[in-house]
Amino acid sequence: MMTPDPVAPGQESVWSYPRPAIAEPTVHHLRIVHRGTVVADTRSAVRTLETSHPPSYYFPPADVNFAVLRRAQRRSVCEWKGVATYFDFVHGGETLPDIAWSYPNPTESFTLLRDHVAFYAAPFETCLVDGETVTPQPGGFYGGWITSHVAGPFKGIPGSRFW
Repeated sequence: MMTPDPVAPGQESVWSYPRPAIAEPTVHHLRIVHRGTVVADTRSAVRTLETSHPPSYYFPPADVNFAVLRRAQRRSVCEWKGVATYFDFVHGGETLPDIAWSYPNPTESFTLLRDHVAFYAAPFETCLVDGETVTPQPGGFYGGWITSHVAGPFKGIPGSRFW
C-alpha cells in the first residue's frame, strides 16, 4: 500500500490532486534550454494535475521555439485529453525524438491545452520552474516535472503501476 510523503510548508501533495485529471493556468516561470538554445520560455503556461503525478506543464505556442522542433510520427491517446501529436527536437546536428507533445483537438474538458506544447524534462540540459531545476517524473512514459514544491511519492517509480 502507498503512503503519501509528508507535506512541508509551501508544498502540494500529488495525492491531493484530482482524478480524473484537470488543466489550469499557472503563472510559474517555465524555461527549457538545451545546448545554449532556448526551446521554450513562458509565464503563461497551463498545468495538468492528476492524482499521484507531478504537474505536466504546457507552453503556449507563442512561447515555444518551433524552429528547433519538427512534427514526429508518434501519436498517443489520453482517456481524458484526447489524441496527442509529438515533436522531435532537431538542432545543431542533434535529434531528440518524441520529446514534446500537444493536443491539437483536446476534449472539451481540456480546451485550455489546445496547441500548447508539453515537454519531457529528461532529454534537455535545463528545465526550470521559477529558476529551480526540474527532476523528471520517473518511468519514462510520464511527463511530469518534479520540484521542491510537490510531495510524492510519484507515479512511475517501481511498484506504482496500479496506483
